[in-house]
Amino acid sequence: MPDDKQDAKTATLTFDNKSLELPMLSPTCGPDVIDIRKLYAQGDIFTYDPGFTSTAACESNITFIDGEEGVLLHRGYPIQQLAQQSHFLEVCYLLLYGELPSAEQLEDFENRVTNHTMIHEQMKNFFSGFRRDAHPMAIMTGVVGAMSAFYHDSTDIHDPWQREVASIRLIAKMPTIAAMAFKYSMGQPFVYPLNELDYASNFLRMCFSVPAEEYHVDPILARAMDRIFTLHADHEQNASTSTVRLASSSGANPFACIAAGIACLWGPAHGGANQACLEMLREIGTVDRIPEFIARAKDKNDPFRLMGFGHRVYKNHDPRATVMKESADEVLELMGIENNPTLQVAKELEKQALEDPYFTEKKLFPNVDFYSGIILDAMGFPTSMFTPIFALSRTVGWVAQWKEMLTDDHMKIGRPRQLYTGAGARDYIEVENR
Repeated sequence: MPDDKQDAKTATLTFDNKSLELPMLSPTCGPDVIDIRKLYAQGDIFTYDPGFTSTAACESNITFIDGEEGVLLHRGYPIQQLAQQSHFLEVCYLLLYGELPSAEQLEDFENRVTNHTMIHEQMKNFFSGFRRDAHPMAIMTGVVGAMSAFYHDSTDIHDPWQREVASIRLIAKMPTIAAMAFKYSMGQPFVYPLNELDYASNFLRMCFSVPAEEYHVDPILARAMDRIFTLHADHEQNASTSTVRLASSSGANPFACIAAGIACLWGPAHGGANQACLEMLREIGTVDRIPEFIARAKDKNDPFRLMGFGHRVYKNHDPRATVMKESADEVLELMGIENNPTLQVAKELEKQALEDPYFTEKKLFPNVDFYSGIILDAMGFPTSMFTPIFALSRTVGWVAQWKEMLTDDHMKIGRPRQLYTGAGARDYIEVENR
């Protein structure tokens, strides 16, 4: 953070014949920030910002987003370069430690993750406690929270080594937990991880292999899965990341903090967007109905919206979508779309929307959720697994933000203020007099 004394820029706030000089801070990228930490102490007032859309709640050097220009940087590296030239575990290292690893560092990191992919055998008992039709996100929330009861040697947040061990465990075990939740919902036996496989291939094998026959992971599917992980690894201070930070600010157990992030991600306005997109494609049903739904999307009096187009943050192209489209094309070519009406609708809807001036002028381009939902459906995942896969991918971002927060000298327990509009002070009335 810039030194307040060295930063000469200030902002003047005038109200009720008072005038406050507020320091301004300049980030590496993005707009300047007005420091209002002493606003209440000096002016006896708060700010009102529902959703915190104009408030910087923390200082971070992990991820930067420029929604107007369609830019997403991890530690300064463009997401397009990372998704096309790197792979998920290398991006994990970058997010956790701040720099790209050397060959030796990457090998050591990959080995540490690989050697922690198994979960405690007794944790399998947790799954049998859930109803057979339990949503995989409900299972993941419970099981990840329960890790605090099994790994006591990595719960002291004040010990740097324990923070490191907890970080590796979370990244390593999340695919195993997600795959087990998937298998449980299908009534199939759990599949243990295999150390000779890479991260993405291991996850696909744990999801789709069965004891009755050999399963070979297609490299195109593994690469597409790895890209999905990479493109969802972190996204700055979104709702679930803010939830992890807020829970962490109290000094809570690391596994409980990540479980809180999973619970927040479950919301359809956050992690469920790709599921909503696929459900929309199924509602459209056939290619010949696409013009009807495009017309509805243009009608201001119709509540229907094309899911998977546009983005709350990005007012231009979603930088992740370009790379995800490449994977979608590869997967659809591999799996074939001739006999899959949903995928046929997706391809034609994408084509017609990109050729329609209404969508291009409003910059309503297909986003990462549009393409990721198509890929996951083509791979054979049910929509109930879309958000668990998102949670698996985002775990490293949550962990990186958690670690950063715990070493931040400015860190305080989260305590948002409110604009109170309830009743004023009044006296209690005995029940017989009401």
